[in-house]
Amino acid sequence: MRVLVCGANGFIGSRVEQSLIRDGHQVVRGVSARRVRSPQDVPIDYAADTSPEVWLPRLQGIDAVVNAIGVLRDSRSRPIRHVHELTPKALWQACAQSGVKRVVQVSALGVAGSHTVYAQTKCAADDSLLTLAQSTELSAAVVRPSVVFGRGGASSALFMALAQTPLLILPMPMTTARVQPVAVQDVADGIARLLGEHAHVQGVVEAVGAHEIGMSDWIASLRQQLGKPGAWVWPLPMALTRLSARMGDAVPGVPWCSETLAMLGSDNVAPVSTWRDVLGREPIAPEHLVANAWLKT
Repeated sequence: MRVLVCGANGFIGSRVEQSLIRDGHQVVRGVSARRVRSPQDVPIDYAADTSPEVWLPRLQGIDAVVNAIGVLRDSRSRPIRHVHELTPKALWQACAQSGVKRVVQVSALGVAGSHTVYAQTKCAADDSLLTLAQSTELSAAVVRPSVVFGRGGASSALFMALAQTPLLILPMPMTTARVQPVAVQDVADGIARLLGEHAHVQGVVEAVGAHEIGMSDWIASLRQQLGKPGAWVWPLPMALTRLSARMGDAVPGVPWCSETLAMLGSDNVAPVSTWRDVLGREPIAPEHLVANAWLKT
């Protein structure tokens, strides 16, 4: 198939591109207008491409679309509501109008029921796509990963930095939250299979690692995988936790902020059976992520 990958130069999208090419698909790279590398790249203006008419010429000859665009923080060049909701909704409409057969949307586990701007805008795009698929011939899957781990991910770099610190002063929610970290390559391989042998799968697909783990235990596991001795862990009181998140709000590009703090308020886990079926194998477990998702890339 000829597949348009939106966000092909991103953390997840770049791996999706590699997996699709490996499986014999032809990839058309959709990238930020400021990061175009070749004349074949499709430039995307996240703040302006909110009309289906903008997308229709780009979809000529396209069989499937993967949308792997996402931001954690709002900014002038990448306003979160445009990036997560308005631009994807325009893309879905154009896909339905142009005869695109399959769309895979990369969302996030835990967005349903969350009141953060990140979650609400992601959910709005997810729901719009699934509703459209019910009334048209468009086939759609929404992939919702838990914490995605691998080299090049901002949150992964933060976790690896914490794992190398002998004294961990963790925000209070990080000492209680449970996650099911999933290797970025597992996410990419699963998406490729959703365009191949599992193209019949529709609806929400939860992408998770082999088993759940407490977040502080996972950081300890990362430290152990790095061959380092155990660390002391001190929970940061909630007042200071909130203050640190507000300080993060003032620093663009930092993954720790008020949105992140709010998302830690609920566990980020799901049954592994569906994702195992999609992958055709067992997902990488948290205790093997450094060797398989960090050192290999």
